[in-house]
Amino acid sequence: MIFGIGNDIISVERIKNSIINYGDRFKNRVFTENEINYCELFGEKKYVHYAARFAVKESFSKAVGTGLTKGFKMNEVGVINEKSGKPNLVLIGAMEELYGSYKSYITISHSDEYAIATVILEYK
Repeated sequence: MIFGIGNDIISVERIKNSIINYGDRFKNRVFTENEINYCELFGEKKYVHYAARFAVKESFSKAVGTGLTKGFKMNEVGVINEKSGKPNLVLIGAMEELYGSYKSYITISHSDEYAIATVILEYK
C-alpha cells in the first residue's frame, strides 16, 4: 500500500546559482557528503546532478507530507546510484528514524536545463 508520492521539477540554473553564490555552505546544508563527491566527478555537468538530487529531496518531502518544514533536513535525505545507474534513496539521522520503515522507489531525469524526480513511499 502506498504511503505517499511526491514529484518535483527544478531549474538546473537555480541550483547552479545557489552553489556559485553560497558555495560549501549551501552544499553542506542540502547534500550528503556522498552526493557532493558524486556530483563533483562530472566537472561542468555537475550542476545537473546536484539539481536532480535536490529534486529528489523536494519530492521526498512531499511524499512524507511535511514539505521542507517541521524539522526536515535536506542533507539527511540522499541518493546513491547502483553500478547500473539506478538511483536509490538513502536516509540518515532523524530522517531515517522517522521514515526508514518505508520502502522507497525513486526516478530521476534531467536535461541541461531541468531536473525532475518522483519518490514513492510504500508501507513495508
